[in-house]
Amino acid sequence: MKVLNMLNSFVNVIREIYGDGFVPLHRPIFSENEKNSVAKVIESNFVSSAGMEIEVFEREMAEYTGASYAIATVNGTAALHVSLTLAGVSAGTEVITQAVSFVATANAVSYCGAAPVFIDVDRDTMGMSPEALIAFLQSNVDMRHGQAFNKGSGARISACVPMHTFGHPARIDEIYDICAAFNIALVEDCAESLGSFIGGTHTGRAGKFATFSFNGNKIITTGGGGMIITDDEELAQRAKHITTTSKQPHAYEYFHDEVGFNYRMPNLNAAMGLAQIKKLDDFLTKKRIVAESYREFFASSPARFVWEREGTQANFWLNCVILEDLEARNAFLEYTNEAGVMTRPLWQLLHRLPMFEKCETDALTHSNFLAERLVNIPSSVPLDEV
Repeated sequence: MKVLNMLNSFVNVIREIYGDGFVPLHRPIFSENEKNSVAKVIESNFVSSAGMEIEVFEREMAEYTGASYAIATVNGTAALHVSLTLAGVSAGTEVITQAVSFVATANAVSYCGAAPVFIDVDRDTMGMSPEALIAFLQSNVDMRHGQAFNKGSGARISACVPMHTFGHPARIDEIYDICAAFNIALVEDCAESLGSFIGGTHTGRAGKFATFSFNGNKIITTGGGGMIITDDEELAQRAKHITTTSKQPHAYEYFHDEVGFNYRMPNLNAAMGLAQIKKLDDFLTKKRIVAESYREFFASSPARFVWEREGTQANFWLNCVILEDLEARNAFLEYTNEAGVMTRPLWQLLHRLPMFEKCETDALTHSNFLAERLVNIPSSVPLDEV
């Protein structure tokens, strides 16, 4: 009865925030600005992978995150694929990442012909655990000619990809130090952490590259789209070149000097992004108000609301609660979804998917704990707050 009362009260809280009817997990918020921006691009005829809106959106993303360069792509997975390629990930190597992530993280590793190695996360940040990373490397790595090799597989460990889960910053400074000690390239998956900070520094500033997603469910959206950021001018130029089918600039000749990718963001999408990024700070403020409401509600319940780690500022992209056990999690999911309030469990841990089931892992203690207990709850900006 106590749990039932809690669930009923929670649905009432949701209705107070989002109103009646079906409540999605995270919906995009649009206004006339997006419509006008996209219409302007349609009238210009520059709707594809060339146009001023792309360049302006890149500059604004670089400025917002504090990066020197930004390169817009068709989606976050493409951004991660290119970043890994330019970071030195190649066929036959291994990339350390986390089992708690969306499948795109591991897919991008596979596109490079590399194999993911899944290690554990912290229970509070839900991002890669520095303790798990150093333990794995100390137990499993031989250094040869300044490069880290997996003793068991014999493969070179070419990169490490931590992910800032649900917008909560991982302990990235510690991860960077560990990667530097083993000469492993660090590429941050910031698909979910636009607007998240560690101190006064935006996520994505520790590694050689960082990547973002602007999918329809992200804090700002371009419909589909992604972004690479870096401080390295040469790597930025290379990223722009190979995402533009490796075409040499010329007024009318088409000459491609290497195998490239058709990964540039269309100008239509960038136009939407420009309208959206102007609202980002406002979105962050209002999403924090929602998160604070949840924090207050769950403070007196058996569930734990996931709050930001001290010294960090989360964007609260997707809010989440940790239930007592698997049974409580399933009851929460069933009750809320039947009430028209969309909630969902953690993604399937990546090593449990058929294409990655033979990949190496550590014990994944915290990952398994979260998989049995975590539930994402509605996190959109309320419509009456827009």
